[in-house]
Amino acid sequence: MLTTRIGRRGQIVLPKEVRMKIKVVEGDQIVFIIDGEQVVIKSITHTLLNMRGRVHVSGKQDFDSIRKQVKTKRVPKRESQDGG
Repeated sequence: MLTTRIGRRGQIVLPKEVRMKIKVVEGDQIVFIIDGEQVVIKSITHTLLNMRGRVHVSGKQDFDSIRKQVKTKRVPKRESQDGG
């Protein structure tokens, strides 16, 4: 079992064995996945921008329109969660 301490600002240091296992180096991003009482740490190897062009679609895509649609669907959810 590997352990680490939480610093005064909530920061942690990933032990070398963990960094090597998930193949991360300084500056890389990681994601914390909360699953019940457990937290899983994974490295982020690809972002959506990295994946651009890998899925072939017919016609031109209007990403501004897609962003607006997502925002209008997500904003009401966030407001209801905040109680506002």
